[in-house]
Amino acid sequence: MNVLLVDDSRLARAELRRLLQAFPDVVVSGEARDAPAARAQLAAQRPDLLLLDIHMPGETGFELLASLDAAPPVVFTTAYDAHALRAFEVNALDYLLKPVQEARLAAALDKVRAQLTAGGRPSPTPPLASEPAPTAPLTEHDQVFVKDGERCWFVRLAEVRLFEINGSHTQIYFGEHRPLIPRTLAQLEARLDPRVFFRANRQQLINLHHVAGIEPWFSHSLRLRLRGGPEVVEVSRQQSVRFRELLSL
Repeated sequence: MNVLLVDDSRLARAELRRLLQAFPDVVVSGEARDAPAARAQLAAQRPDLLLLDIHMPGETGFELLASLDAAPPVVFTTAYDAHALRAFEVNALDYLLKPVQEARLAAALDKVRAQLTAGGRPSPTPPLASEPAPTAPLTEHDQVFVKDGERCWFVRLAEVRLFEINGSHTQIYFGEHRPLIPRTLAQLEARLDPRVFFRANRQQLINLHHVAGIEPWFSHSLRLRLRGGPEVVEVSRQQSVRFRELLSL
């Protein structure tokens, strides 16, 4: 398991290195003291795990993750439990309070191993601004980090049934949640796998695997009912032709 350490404290990184020596299957593949350095490391390698501090000079760990198109598995490290624990209430892989205890680190690594074994390895992707050439599209197996106010989620794209324009942001629908992300629908469509994510109309992008029902609508268009939520999506007439071709209807 290759691990990238991101912490502004050199002593904290050294202590994590020391603790990780107790786990033969873990290799520290790099270190970074701030978000820009971490992005450079992520662009150069594909770590299996990111041990990430929250409070750093400049960008926080939250802001680093929000800037990535896809997030690798992350275990947070923090000295501030009060607000951090509330923020990670939903879907956090794990968080470790400093000073990190070996037993807690071992438990967190077990969770990472279980995730990698059960769901395949999420593919971390460098931010668009640093990409010198086009990259492969994000697939349903990739994991994204979503932050909305004080709530945070790690979400596999397979769980997302709908992206919808909401002002200058995009609303992302998964489970019972509807957070906003600071990306346009066009930006998302350019990076998502077109075999899975389909532009239904100018406002909405759907996950084809979440289509539960199809019915004819006005002027040879279609209306789709999505699994896992109450949303009904009207497919534009032009896109209805493409949808029929795609599904051989």
